[in-house]
Amino acid sequence: MTSDQEGPGAEALRRVLERAGGPEVLALLAEELSGADLTTLMLEVYRRRAGRTGPAEVMRRYRSDRFVAPSPVGYRELRRAEDRLVAALPEGFEVVTLAPLVPLAAHSAVGPVDPRKVVATVRGTEVAADPTNGLALEAARRRAEVAADRRAAAGPVRLAASQRVVRAQRFQGAGMSAHFQLFAVVTAGRDSGGQRFEREHLLEHLRFAARALAGPTGGRAEIRLTVLDASAAPLLEHVRTELAGTPGLDVVEDPDRATGRGYYSGLCYKVHLVTPDGPVEVADGGFTDWTRRLTGNGKERLLIGGFGVDRLAAGPAL
Repeated sequence: MTSDQEGPGAEALRRVLERAGGPEVLALLAEELSGADLTTLMLEVYRRRAGRTGPAEVMRRYRSDRFVAPSPVGYRELRRAEDRLVAALPEGFEVVTLAPLVPLAAHSAVGPVDPRKVVATVRGTEVAADPTNGLALEAARRRAEVAADRRAAAGPVRLAASQRVVRAQRFQGAGMSAHFQLFAVVTAGRDSGGQRFEREHLLEHLRFAARALAGPTGGRAEIRLTVLDASAAPLLEHVRTELAGTPGLDVVEDPDRATGRGYYSGLCYKVHLVTPDGPVEVADGGFTDWTRRLTGNGKERLLIGGFGVDRLAAGPAL
């Protein structure tokens, strides 16, 4: 077994391959068959499996499969949280209705995401695990089209979306589900020097977060900024200065943050609601190189952010 086959599930994979005829079977399916031929094979496999499955087995799976259970959060609460986020969007953002699927490797090709944490389909796609990936693809497409048409004005692309997503890893804790709602915002544009893109749009994203979380109960929100590269340090001071005195908002530095390193570049942030039981993380974002890599243009810049709608729906600010 090669090194890329080690890790979670390695023993189970070894057992399956021994029964199926050895590692050559895996090489044939993963590397030698075309995508279309693999889809043809898998469709027939699941057609046969579905044909042997009766209503009683479907009901048993419905009771036990964590991927198919309804959300523990009520629809009305989720809708109120979504409406609050949409209402707080800055002028110029377009709300997009994303497809529930993205191309294969859309999550892992641009970031350090283990494909085993994403639900793949037999048709060579993936179930959406994060709307920022789908929005980044759409933003990259639009930016590339504008760049190809020299007559068009190449302004920044501002997109938002709310999407039910699925993650394959197991989450611990009461009320945790394999699927949940995320509200995402992305801004894609071109580096114009002097960190102008970063300064303008980071502030715009964070002001949006502050507006969305300014609840009627007067609860506080806390933005925690992490500098990942020394060149981004002026951005932190810029945000602190511009957001100083914002009612109900604290801006602090979080140099010890462990998550997001290797995923974000330059600077990233988390947003917490401050509750009587302690801070609750409700948003995460930062700069990435995704559109740079998707378009092949080193001048492209991208800022992303994602809000946990399920958490907001249960939070004191809503």
